[in-house]
Amino acid sequence: MKHTNEQIDKIIHEALSKEEAAFYDQLGEQNIVEMTLGVFQGKNKGLYIITFIMSLILFGAFIFCMFKLYHAETTKTMILYGAGAFWSMISVLGIKIWYWMQMNTNSMLREMKRLELQIAALSGVNR
Repeated sequence: MKHTNEQIDKIIHEALSKEEAAFYDQLGEQNIVEMTLGVFQGKNKGLYIITFIMSLILFGAFIFCMFKLYHAETTKTMILYGAGAFWSMISVLGIKIWYWMQMNTNSMLREMKRLELQIAALSGVNR
């Protein structure tokens, strides 16, 4: 039995009610902007907003430290501002990696919901 994704989606749409079909369409592929904004929804959106603001502050600290590093005159201040720039950029990168992991988690949950809906539709179970 050889089917393309479009044929499978058509079969699923035929097996679903109008409400379920609308929900199934909602679970479709997302682009990068929708995935990024999707992180800021749900129970932990306050935490995500705080970490996003913190990453902006840390990036500002990186810019400040780099500016001061460029104009530093002693070795001690160069080391301090260099360490501050390094620490702030590593922190920003850590936050960004965490966001990408959350986006991946949301994507996996979306696919699991699609699979559950497809299994329910193909088995003929109405909820």
